[in-house]
Amino acid sequence: MTPTIAPRVRTLVLLLLAAAGLLLAGAAPASAHAALTGSDPQQGVVVDKAPTQVSLTFSEPVSTSADSLRVLDPKGAPVQRGTPSNVNGTTYAVQLHSGLPDGTYTVTYQVVSADSHPVAGAFTFSVGAPSSTSVSVSDETAGGGVVGWLYGFGRYLSYAGFVVLIGGAAFVLACWPRGAGVRVMQRLVVAGWFTLTSATLLLLLLRGSYTGSGKVGDIFDLDLLGQVLQTKTGAALVSRLLLLAAAALFIAVLFGAYDKREDEEKRDLTFGLAIGGTVVAAGLAASWAMSEHASVGLQAGIAMPVDVIHLLAVAAWLGGLTALLVALYRAPADTPVDTTAVRRFSAVAFGSVVALVLTGTYQSWRQLGSWSAFTDTRYGQLLLVKIGLVALLVGVAYISRRWTAQLADKVVQRSEQVPQKERVTASAGDAKGSAGATQGAAGASTGAGGSKRAAQLARQRAAMDTARQKRERDADPTRFGLRRSVLAEASVAVVLLAVTTVLTQTEPGRTEEEAKAATSSSSSSTSSSGAVTLDMSFDTGGQDGKGLVRVDLDPARVGANEMHVYVERPNGRAFDIPEVKVAFTLKSKDIGPLPVVPDHITTGHWAASGVQIPMAGDWQVAVTVRTSDIDQTTVSKNAQIG
Repeated sequence: MTPTIAPRVRTLVLLLLAAAGLLLAGAAPASAHAALTGSDPQQGVVVDKAPTQVSLTFSEPVSTSADSLRVLDPKGAPVQRGTPSNVNGTTYAVQLHSGLPDGTYTVTYQVVSADSHPVAGAFTFSVGAPSSTSVSVSDETAGGGVVGWLYGFGRYLSYAGFVVLIGGAAFVLACWPRGAGVRVMQRLVVAGWFTLTSATLLLLLLRGSYTGSGKVGDIFDLDLLGQVLQTKTGAALVSRLLLLAAAALFIAVLFGAYDKREDEEKRDLTFGLAIGGTVVAAGLAASWAMSEHASVGLQAGIAMPVDVIHLLAVAAWLGGLTALLVALYRAPADTPVDTTAVRRFSAVAFGSVVALVLTGTYQSWRQLGSWSAFTDTRYGQLLLVKIGLVALLVGVAYISRRWTAQLADKVVQRSEQVPQKERVTASAGDAKGSAGATQGAAGASTGAGGSKRAAQLARQRAAMDTARQKRERDADPTRFGLRRSVLAEASVAVVLLAVTTVLTQTEPGRTEEEAKAATSSSSSSTSSSGAVTLDMSFDTGGQDGKGLVRVDLDPARVGANEMHVYVERPNGRAFDIPEVKVAFTLKSKDIGPLPVVPDHITTGHWAASGVQIPMAGDWQVAVTVRTSDIDQTTVSKNAQIG
């Protein structure tokens, strides 16, 4: 082990501890990934008179189209007129036809948030009194289906191509210049360029359908493609394609003119390639930063360059790791990757890890804002998985550094033995030279046939020497250990890249928590006007057994009341369960339980009218939810009624 490893490890640990402390910083305005924070009429409310419009308020500005907001009557017929309009920046409204009859209406929305992700959902409200409805509120998220899967796969390929292209080229230029003439390294970097280019074109074609209908048939709709080109995401994808053209020129020089230059000329060209390559790499990274999470919300001016640095550090580490793995396994025996290259990459990887810790900490604070978001939001849970994978990767990389140090020690020992071996070889060579001269004189008479035979034998000997060198190289236990640890690093990196791809498509924890807070605030305001709203989490223990049940009682007074029950998944999506029952108990007067079985209205929504409360008091409201034939639980809360 080199003497510099231990101090660097201590430094990294201190950086991790300091970075973790930054997460305790105070909360700030919403960051990215729009969420519905309010509506008028509110979800589940019963209004006396039909409204003239329906308005939705989001956590940030969104992009809308003609069909972004729809209002459907109990039979599923649309009752909105015109297109959605922006009321005040984050509130969007659609006008309704006049003279709407009583019944339950369904509001559906599908918009695109400022960070490029589609956001969809639905809820119901009633005019006069609740009624049955033929509209089913879908539990699918926006951007789902085959098109959503293809879009996610394209995003993964684009990240993978970027990592291999930038990291592989940086490895050759900064760590192993001899690799510019190695065919497998050339193929690796070109494969990264081709993958990123193909994935970018795929995303450009899929984008219109992904944020709209989700239909496979719309992928090649030229009108949709034209609309996409006018959006921020479309501009970013086109910019990426233009930068990839510049990257192709960089690759041509790196693996063409650069390899053919002498050492003195190479040094001059290296500087130019380093500057040009850094500009192209930063531009490619900016094509993500300018169109996704970093581009909107809190401190966008700081977040975008931080995101660029984060992506470049990922590429330098994981892409360089891929290049090192290919070099260790596939490099020719006469051009093996040397210890100097491995040690240089080790230094690059350490710097990349430090950059990842610093930029990742800032991004985590920006997207989460609190410790609770780590466990209470899907984004936070995925981030914990990513942190665990990075920690595992750093641990395996530490083992690789130890193998590198041992390999370097062996190289030094061999170099000290070379002079003595050269003297022995020279003596043997003189003897062979004399014998060879004699044989050469005799062989001169063999003619052209002898020359062909000699050339054939020379090729066979060269092939045998190459195979022997490869066997000796592969039999070295130190090199074998390094190859195995680097392979383990690369395997973890593949999973890490997949988690990162999912993370970039997930609603940030800060936004999710603020949306929940806005919903709770809305519920509280409803309660203050006379209604009672109770939220209760449940877990029946079975599959899909976790969720939230909400009971709305209006006007929460002695006599007849309207009751609505909503069941949601932990992510806030409405879903159906086999059975919901409610019971009211006033223990102080020994009244109850008074059972109520509400009627199913639509997905995740049950209602009952004429719920009789005989007297005022502190009533216990118990809700029994059954999620399967055998999985059932009862949760309860107390509320002052009357």
